Amino acid sequence: METVQLSYPLPQDGRPDDSAKVLAIGDFDGVHLGHREVIQRAVERGAELQLPAAIMTFHPHPRQVLGMDKYTKLLTPLAAKQELLQQLQVDTTYVVDFSESFMRVTPEQFVEHMLVPMKVSTVFVGFDFTFGYKGAGTPDTLCDLAKGRFAVEVVRPFHRNGEKVSSTLIRECLLRGDIAEANALLARPYRLEGTVVHGDGRGRTIGFPTANLEVSQPYVIPANGVYAVQVTVGGRKVGGVMNVGVKPTFVTGLTQPALEAHLFDFHETIYGENVQVELLAFIREERRFASVQELISQIGQDADQARSILAARKTIQNS
Repeated sequence: METVQLSYPLPQDGRPDDSAKVLAIGDFDGVHLGHREVIQRAVERGAELQLPAAIMTFHPHPRQVLGMDKYTKLLTPLAAKQELLQQLQVDTTYVVDFSESFMRVTPEQFVEHMLVPMKVSTVFVGFDFTFGYKGAGTPDTLCDLAKGRFAVEVVRPFHRNGEKVSSTLIRECLLRGDIAEANALLARPYRLEGTVVHGDGRGRTIGFPTANLEVSQPYVIPANGVYAVQVTVGGRKVGGVMNVGVKPTFVTGLTQPALEAHLFDFHETIYGENVQVELLAFIREERRFASVQELISQIGQDADQARSILAARKTIQNS
């Protein structure tokens, strides 16, 4: 998959990518089930028309530029999003610089100076797609502005258990610790990525050494608690149990959650290495223990439960 950076306005001629294409437009944070429906429709139409299927997405998140603070945290930072899009057989991803000046572009300007120069054949958008200054453009607006130069197809909302799948819903699930539902909506385990850094070394003294993760991007961090995880390190997948939280048994006043993963049957030194952590299941809430021995006993139970979850998952995958 090729990635092309774009900024407004596009040149009116001389572009190397000005051949006809099918284009799906959206922010696609999470690349969840609803997003996949829009993208898959574009890929299928591209195959029917024998045209490349492309994505137009935006960076940074439009709502972040609009001052909505919760959108400074992402489900899929740009690199993770690009990786997922490539798995969906997208030929090209166009990443549009969403600047304050671009925020003021009218719907008409967006069509005339972005879509028309790209020579789009068909545009796919979700039912709630908005574009242009103050979100004035809707799918109906896009149909009107196309003026027969390209087709517009609007994809209906994707529902799961009677509820519309959305990035907002997934954020809510993560922030209340409902990792099972978040993963179902994403159609994959929620993933964090970062570097293993030195911690306080306490885990090793109590028999459960941990890899302390410093996330590399502004991810949405799930609710404080203990999770069964699968960690990719050095190209290998290793099961483990991870605590997300403020370590109340040992520390007071910590406001930012620490991410500490104990990897099963793993004894290598991996400080400074990049790892990916997939959250598979929520085990329990974080809490303060009356003694270190009580904490050690609970961690042992957490690890046993995580091992059982991982074993059951492996059995399902192999069946």
